[in-house]
Amino acid sequence: MMQSRTARIRALAQHDVGEAQHVLAALLGDLFAMTPSNVRINVDKYSLNSLNGFFDSDGQAYFFKFHQEEREEGMTGEYYRAEILSRAGLPVDQPVHMSAQPGEQILVYRRRTDPRFSDVLFALDAEDDAGKRREAVRAERDLSARLLEVYLETLHPATVAEVSAEPIHRLFYERLIDADTRLSPGGRLADFYIGKPFVFPGVELDWDRFSRLKFVINGRLYTSSIGELFDAAAARLRPDRLADAGGVVAHGDAHNANVWYTQEAGRAQLSFFDPAFAGSHIPTLLAEVKATFHNIFAHPFWLYDPAIATEAFRAQARLDGDLFHVDTDWDLSPVRRDLLEVKATALWRPLLLELRRRGMLPADWRAVLRSGLFLSPTLVMNLRAGARSHTSVSSLIAFSVAVMVGSEPDAGADRVTDFLDLIDPGSASGCA
Repeated sequence: MMQSRTARIRALAQHDVGEAQHVLAALLGDLFAMTPSNVRINVDKYSLNSLNGFFDSDGQAYFFKFHQEEREEGMTGEYYRAEILSRAGLPVDQPVHMSAQPGEQILVYRRRTDPRFSDVLFALDAEDDAGKRREAVRAERDLSARLLEVYLETLHPATVAEVSAEPIHRLFYERLIDADTRLSPGGRLADFYIGKPFVFPGVELDWDRFSRLKFVINGRLYTSSIGELFDAAAARLRPDRLADAGGVVAHGDAHNANVWYTQEAGRAQLSFFDPAFAGSHIPTLLAEVKATFHNIFAHPFWLYDPAIATEAFRAQARLDGDLFHVDTDWDLSPVRRDLLEVKATALWRPLLLELRRRGMLPADWRAVLRSGLFLSPTLVMNLRAGARSHTSVSSLIAFSVAVMVGSEPDAGADRVTDFLDLIDPGSASGCA
């Protein structure tokens, strides 16, 4: 299959930014009948599967962004349905130009000077400021309240066909399977990990051994190995199994690099952009998974800033038979802990309560959430040291966090089990 123009531009940008910008200018002109000038591709740590930047045309300043998945030229389904979110009442920045064709998916916005929420929170990870943290957390609470209203208003029984047609599966199940055979392991799972070496401080392993080990993180044993977690996700996150909790209108990929942070009338407000995977029948239990992981558990630093994480935290590994012991001082920063509490009490718990009230909550909802949380980091980028930007230290932290969100501990509780207990509609925790 011929490589798409967006795929070519992304590949060029890795080694020849000037040529990539030249090809991009031609593509923008071709798609939108514009005369782009001063095209500038950003070096953006958050754009793990996309590209963004700026250009000018006819005296106007623009911001562009496009998302590009492997082998997407052969995929079907609609992209970039911002109007779905807008009609539902969610705050979403509307593009002035849009191409939604597979392989040529580009959004063009009027250029803004507002920071992204990701940049605001990065500053708070680096240096906590109680006042700025309260303001950021309040903005998150306001957005969560509006999201909950939309989820409850749009929650509906959905057919397998409706749920299966949503593009959000390209963020989860499609990254596990071979595009031709539809079998796992394939896709990014095979490309990133199968048959590859894993290098950590104190231990080097091949995939066959690594995938079977049980993690013991800071003395706590986790029940599922990396291989078992991938197998569980491949079984439970199949699109035809995700209609059991109905569907909602959702962005689906609302990590905070896709969220503007705007000061209006002395109060910070959040609004979405880049709704590449938005839909009307998003599986309810997946709607907030990416946002929960990427805005909270991916921080501070380790996913998007591995070099900083390597300086800021320690991590050491050792083998004891089939046990993989990890000792690390990594933890959530104060602002991420606050955001987790907001996500739990203002959104997840009331949503699950409503699912239970309607008889739409699967008995294994915890397993569904854990599988989605586990795939969020492991298949968004290659977590192996040296494969992209990860060091042996950040890679060890990365796989440890993936196991913590994906697997139940053998005994006791950690931050993830505390979170799941808090949102459990059958518990007395949290708010009713």
